[in-house]
Amino acid sequence: MSDNSAIKIGIKAFLFSALIILLLMIFSGILTIVLPAGMYDRITEDGRTMVVDGSYREIAKPNYPFWRWFTAPVEILIFGPDNITPIVLILFIFCVGGSISILENAGILQNLVNLLVARFGKRKYLLIALLILFFMVISGFVGIFEGMVPMVIFIIPIAISLGWDTMTGLGMSLLPLAFGFSSAVTNAFTIAVAQRIADLPIFSGSWLRIIFFTVVYCVVCLFVIRHAKKVETNPQSSPTFKEDEALRQKLSEKSTVNLLHNAEGDRRQWRALIWFTTWIVLAMIIVVVTSRIPSLSDLGFPVMTLFFLIGGIGGGLISGIGFKRTFDGFGKGTINILPGIILVLMAYSVKHIIVTGMIMDTILYNAAELIRRSPPMTAAYLIYAVTLVMNFFIGSASAKAFLMMPLLVPLADLVGITRQTAIMAFNFGDGFSNMIFPTNALLLIALSFSVAGYTRWLAWTWKFQVLILIITSAFLAFAVKIGFGPF
Repeated sequence: MSDNSAIKIGIKAFLFSALIILLLMIFSGILTIVLPAGMYDRITEDGRTMVVDGSYREIAKPNYPFWRWFTAPVEILIFGPDNITPIVLILFIFCVGGSISILENAGILQNLVNLLVARFGKRKYLLIALLILFFMVISGFVGIFEGMVPMVIFIIPIAISLGWDTMTGLGMSLLPLAFGFSSAVTNAFTIAVAQRIADLPIFSGSWLRIIFFTVVYCVVCLFVIRHAKKVETNPQSSPTFKEDEALRQKLSEKSTVNLLHNAEGDRRQWRALIWFTTWIVLAMIIVVVTSRIPSLSDLGFPVMTLFFLIGGIGGGLISGIGFKRTFDGFGKGTINILPGIILVLMAYSVKHIIVTGMIMDTILYNAAELIRRSPPMTAAYLIYAVTLVMNFFIGSASAKAFLMMPLLVPLADLVGITRQTAIMAFNFGDGFSNMIFPTNALLLIALSFSVAGYTRWLAWTWKFQVLILIITSAFLAFAVKIGFGPF
């Protein structure tokens, strides 16, 4: 594979991301020294472990030497109680990297970009609106997040080919993907899990979440289109102008032959693209189905990984590049994605450190006590804030739900806010910070696929994040005022 491959994490982006997470690992380790150790009792229901409200107690500090803070990325694969999750994610990243690398080797990726550019060249802003809607619906209604992150690799070349920049590409893919997940309407991994624990009718209260979803969609569209127009007017205003010029040159040097006007080669590419797309759609269907069956919910992600593998390898063979180039492309794609695996292990180690140091429950207990002593409106905002903090340590939405909701449900009843409102606050806190916190491994990996980098991403999105914070706060206040229910 050439050095121009899209499936490649830059050295600078990797080193900077790794440094940030390393500092967070050290900070988490210091917390294990400063805070007292404590724990809740836990029970298992339907295969899921949940905390028991009122069972917190302080315990003796475990023997946890500081040098183990730095071996945590290895420990989570061997000793971590939730080691299956990072292992499956690593396999998924390998399969995605290898599969997309095959499509790139076969020329399918470039021709797909050319096709979309030709179809939407005169309706560019419609393309922005449609792509944002697509990503938000997939994540907000279906609940697929990790499986769509690789789409960043497809969207950025489209944005640059249409005269925009890398940030526009991220705004058309990564931003709506995360914000759709945050403004979830029927997301099985956030709304359904939390409502099931709270004994609420599944997906009840959707009317207000649909309104919120629509508002967020409009705001995201306006933000991205405004930036795209600014770049069109003054390309040098782009934070990634110099890097994008190099990528734009590479794209212009490649063939711009349309898929519709070639013979046997293009027919093979069409068949390969249809094959790959079919398997990805099937993977999404499997995720949707299994996420709604508790006993099968853990199977969705492994099946998606397998289907990506089948789609990528099959697509390469169908395109006519042969066994050698197919498997060579897959192997080089996995090698190029290897730094992302290190970031995943480091990000997961932050949670491992505070769990091993026995302070996770201490943080949660003190937050719950603060909520318990607060009036309704303040309590709702505190639930929002506490979930933001917990999201720093625990990326999984469903894992946070099983940890926090057994405590938040009785607290909501006690302080006088509805359980539905507590779930809304939890969902807000769980989602939007995923685009800020560097402990979100998928954010770092997605940014590493681009020339943007973490600091440029923060500089580009922080004002928008503040606006979203204001909007979510207003919706949360409205939910408290109307007694958002049914209860």
